[in-house]
Amino acid sequence: TLGVLLGVAAAQDASPETPEPPGFAPRLELVVVAGSINPASADHIIQGIERAEREGAAAVLLELDTPGGLVSSTKDIIQAMLNARVPVIVYVAPSGAWAGSAGTFITIAGHVAAMAPGTTIGAASPIGIGPPGGSKDDESQDVAMEKAENMMAAFIESIAKQRERNVEWAVKAVREAVAVADAEALELGVIDLVAADREALLAAIDGRSVRVAGEERVLQLSGARVHETPMSWANRFLDVLATPDVAILLILAGIFGLYTEFSNPGLIFPGVAGAISLILGLIALQILPFSWYGLLLFAMGIGLFVAELFVTSYGLLFAAGVGCLLLGGSMLFDVPEVGNLSVSFWSVLVPAVASLSVFALLVVVAVGRTFRRPQVAGSYELLGMVGTASTPLEPEGTVFVRGEYWNARADAPIEVGERVEVTEVDGLLIRVRRALPPG
Repeated sequence: TLGVLLGVAAAQDASPETPEPPGFAPRLELVVVAGSINPASADHIIQGIERAEREGAAAVLLELDTPGGLVSSTKDIIQAMLNARVPVIVYVAPSGAWAGSAGTFITIAGHVAAMAPGTTIGAASPIGIGPPGGSKDDESQDVAMEKAENMMAAFIESIAKQRERNVEWAVKAVREAVAVADAEALELGVIDLVAADREALLAAIDGRSVRVAGEERVLQLSGARVHETPMSWANRFLDVLATPDVAILLILAGIFGLYTEFSNPGLIFPGVAGAISLILGLIALQILPFSWYGLLLFAMGIGLFVAELFVTSYGLLFAAGVGCLLLGGSMLFDVPEVGNLSVSFWSVLVPAVASLSVFALLVVVAVGRTFRRPQVAGSYELLGMVGTASTPLEPEGTVFVRGEYWNARADAPIEVGERVEVTEVDGLLIRVRRALPPG
């Protein structure tokens, strides 16, 4: 499913445009990314670079504001930038924007790296808490984190060397999670300039020489025509899905819908809506790295909710289920990656789990009352009813109960006309005993 959507996005982006003839104002391909670095935003950036190469643009301007994202998507973007046949200008903007984690790698990889006043860059350490458990789990998690840190440090070092930027600071951004503001980044040699806006940036770098595809190229951006292709609908859809908060809400909505359908068969709509939500949630898990520990805790939480229907635990199983959902949700996306891809615990996870828990509690109470209520339909409602013997019961005969004649068996002989009480229903045969006198 993910491959199909990305293929559709690529087909939409590959519009058959013809390069402008000489004499026209230079074209500047604008790509705007405001959000996490994921397969959708990576595809948007890569398609922008390819479109600029295909249409003879003077450069690509990537305006960036990101808290971070996925290692795999970051690697794809960096590879496209380092091998681009057109200059890529990375501009961290507007004021207040971040180039956090994955954004640090992307900014340093630009042929020109610039920041707006009031922006921040750095904190590129891989993060991840990992599953709770014994020392073996802790040790393996520490090894995984060390490997991830070493790999990312070497990666950013090679990028900084190629772009002739501050290698020492770049490595610190990974190993020590250091971060700096725009002025300090310029002073340290992390970026090339600070520009107040897009026009100031283009004016400042016009005529600058950069090395592109192994050769020197002079940026000619005076009077450039800015051309922006919005993110395709498929990529916008994937970009929304590739958010941990959205993914967790879809999964919980799917569970909510299916739980409703199973508790009240025949409603149809909750089951269909729940199935669609769960499918979308699983697509999100294809995009985002997730922890199997978190997913298993999620499944355990739902299992405990169901078990509460059949086991008298005085709410202990239900409470444990709520705890499993909260713990599983907080761990679901807690894996070593570049950037912050955790679920918003208090603003998203707790309210969503609380809503699901309240509904599940209502279902548990309703089902419990149903189990305790005497049966009012079917043959088993005969239990405890009183009728009369139509024929002698020696030990079998016929009785008249609830306006119907039934074949009956008695433990002791009963005469015609005597009152009988139903004690058991065995298919079409009922067992009776002599009823106590009324009153």
